[in-house]
Amino acid sequence: MKVLIIGGGGREHAIAQSVAKSPKVDKIYCAPGNAGIAEIAECAPIGVMEFDKLKEYAIEKAVDFVIVAPDDPLVAGLADVMTEAGFKTFGPSKAAAILEGSKAFSKDLMKKYNIPTAAYDTFDDADAAIDYLKNSKFPVVLKADGLALGKGVLICNTYEEAVAGVKEIMLDKKFGTAGNRMVIEEFMTGREVSVLTFVDGKNIQVMTSAQDHKRAKDGDEGLNTGGMGTFSPSPFYTDEVDAFCRKYIYQATVDAMRAEGREFKGVIFFGLMLTPDGPRVLEYNARFGDPETQVVLPRMKNDIIEVMEACVDGTLDQVTLEFEDNAAVCVVLASDGYPLAYEKGFEIKGLDAFAGKDDYFCFHAGSKFAEEKVVTAGGRVLGITAKGDTLKEARTKAYAATEWVSFDNKYMRHDIGKAIDEA
Repeated sequence: MKVLIIGGGGREHAIAQSVAKSPKVDKIYCAPGNAGIAEIAECAPIGVMEFDKLKEYAIEKAVDFVIVAPDDPLVAGLADVMTEAGFKTFGPSKAAAILEGSKAFSKDLMKKYNIPTAAYDTFDDADAAIDYLKNSKFPVVLKADGLALGKGVLICNTYEEAVAGVKEIMLDKKFGTAGNRMVIEEFMTGREVSVLTFVDGKNIQVMTSAQDHKRAKDGDEGLNTGGMGTFSPSPFYTDEVDAFCRKYIYQATVDAMRAEGREFKGVIFFGLMLTPDGPRVLEYNARFGDPETQVVLPRMKNDIIEVMEACVDGTLDQVTLEFEDNAAVCVVLASDGYPLAYEKGFEIKGLDAFAGKDDYFCFHAGSKFAEEKVVTAGGRVLGITAKGDTLKEARTKAYAATEWVSFDNKYMRHDIGKAIDEA
């Protein structure tokens, strides 16, 4: 089987590594890929939003299976384009990907089908939003309606902060057209947990839990990023929490989408808040999370292609997901200055240190080849992942492995999973 993976980040590298382990797969293509993915796949310099070129490339290479990984092309309908061209495609349709593409849609869906989430209101007009804030209880959460690379969320502690936030999102368009509409919701407290699930339209299979660290600096300080590190599993995701979520959140969401005529096939990422009143949905994503994928897939025992094919074919009820009884921690090595301004083009040294080490992974997120050298090419450069019998062991190993590689401007958080490991 020939497989084409769409995307070029750390998530796609983790997917590619899992795909490469499948005995069904003879050849992997990736567009656009990166320097790490290029070690196991043939990469093509085609952007994820260049739908016609991607379709032509898939035809040229006579691929058998397409995996659409990033949010932008999914929300814009790439899975539909590939499916209509005759390719078996893993990833939700445009109609289903709205689950992530519109915060207002997802909140309205949860309200209609009684799926537990924060109280909220939706606004198309900045003045109306500001007027609403006059009677709000603080803190509040402001969310740009559309896709904003994981950064379109503001937590505001005062009325003044919230007014400034509304202007930033809706008037200054800091997040572009994602801010044409906005959701204002109540601020929830508790532990955050990320849960990835495979879905075939009717059935759902739950992967192991994880927790992301979004803030740029230690102690959860600094700006929101795409993710500075993650660990799996979450010790707070208990059997009791899992049972509640399966009944009232996971299956309920799949059933709701089907009832709305938006049958979902692919991965639903559930961002959860474990509040004092029980689990609540923070957000949905219509694809694998990044960097959660980098700690979840290395622990999965299943052949990922078999699972993905079951999602497409509607036979996921015949699959039993299995995960190793261990833990994984991923520490993101970023370019100093991320998520704002940062320099690129620095040589990355020490990558060979990961060769032949089963418990260690170096997932490339922002890298490329330049004059036969691998250089930095993004804000998040590498995801250094390690597995261990416990979270503490995995964390110790991951941080040790961050010292194996070096590049100018290298930056990382030093407390990924620390609170857990000290608990």
